[in-house]
Amino acid sequence: MKSEDLFKDAKNYLPGGVDSPVRAIKPYPFFALKGKGPRLFDVDGNSYLDYCLAYGPLVLGHSYAPVMEAVGQQLLRGSAYGVPTEAEVNLAQEVVKRVPCAEMVRFVNSGTEATMSAIRLARAVTGKKKIIKFEGAYHGAHDYVLVKSGSGAAGLPDSPGVPEETTRNTVLVPFNDEEAITNLVEQEKDEIAAIILEPVMGNVGCIPPQKGFLEFLRKITTENDIILIFDEVITGFRIAPGGAQEYFGVTPDLVTMGKILGGGFPMGAFAGKKELMERIAPQGDVYQAGTFNGNPISITAGIETLKNLDKAYYRESESKGLQMRRGLADILEDAALDYQVAGLSSMFQIYFTPTKVWDYAQAKTADVEKFNTYFRTLLANEVFIPPSQFECCFISAAHTPDDIQLTLEAMEKGIKAAEK
Repeated sequence: MKSEDLFKDAKNYLPGGVDSPVRAIKPYPFFALKGKGPRLFDVDGNSYLDYCLAYGPLVLGHSYAPVMEAVGQQLLRGSAYGVPTEAEVNLAQEVVKRVPCAEMVRFVNSGTEATMSAIRLARAVTGKKKIIKFEGAYHGAHDYVLVKSGSGAAGLPDSPGVPEETTRNTVLVPFNDEEAITNLVEQEKDEIAAIILEPVMGNVGCIPPQKGFLEFLRKITTENDIILIFDEVITGFRIAPGGAQEYFGVTPDLVTMGKILGGGFPMGAFAGKKELMERIAPQGDVYQAGTFNGNPISITAGIETLKNLDKAYYRESESKGLQMRRGLADILEDAALDYQVAGLSSMFQIYFTPTKVWDYAQAKTADVEKFNTYFRTLLANEVFIPPSQFECCFISAAHTPDDIQLTLEAMEKGIKAAEK
């Protein structure tokens, strides 16, 4: 197997043989050759219906022709300039048009940069140091937030090299727990600069907010001079044109974005009301910079991607997501298994636990070994999902109802194998 040989070589040159922890599939990962539509092809000649989709960016599927053509034309004009482009303004205008809280935008290169910069801005604006994050939420790999994160960091609440004095200012609470937030704010409101959250937790599987929770956060932050930051690196442009804040009808002060915004190329952004964003350098005194900020390749891919996310796309996403989740629920019911199917729009996950999942601790009750058997069975049946119980699966515009039906047949085999 060529993938196995490549992995042996890779371990000599890349830590763990990969460039991101969750890619370290055991006994070895398959190595991609190409992607087309809903399918990913490996170097060994296999193809897979892909529900990982590069962990979310490929909302239109692999190698979507209009995006590839636009990027190809831009490559002929240049890959980086170090000066502004008209396209940056055009994409910023589109973000402001779509996203309720966005009046100004700063483009960066990753979700990690976006959350780091948004937190810095919140601290500068409020003059306070502490931030609240939710257990299991992943907001990138920087020191401010690398505390009890989900996905690839699950089980590693703190990373060596993160100073204690940094994490001392990051306060953890369970997701969907209004009482914990109320008690914390009552005690420390004069020290809390921001609450940052994934409106739908997508890096510990897929955990939606309980009814009224986002509204509660909006109210308590407004009343206590705390900046509310929605991390929409995953949900941005996926579940509604304006992301989760449009979907749930709750407008934060700042939002961070990435993944879909770059159309499959490296991209991040943070945005918010002018009174906040005008503090960013060079207009203001809060420093943020990057050689590849507003890179013309990523900007071009983002513009072309958003052009294709129209009302029909969102209707179809809802329909396909329901087909997948209802199909999974039917499989579990037929097998008399009390496991949890979670998700919304084009996001979904199954938790191998009878416990209802509304926070990180409940998610961690899932049987990881059963999930691993399920994952391997799906892979053997040409279906690729993220190789972790604590990641979210995605459906693209390229997936058809027939693809989803084939996938459900493979999932039924996977669930049965996990129960043996």
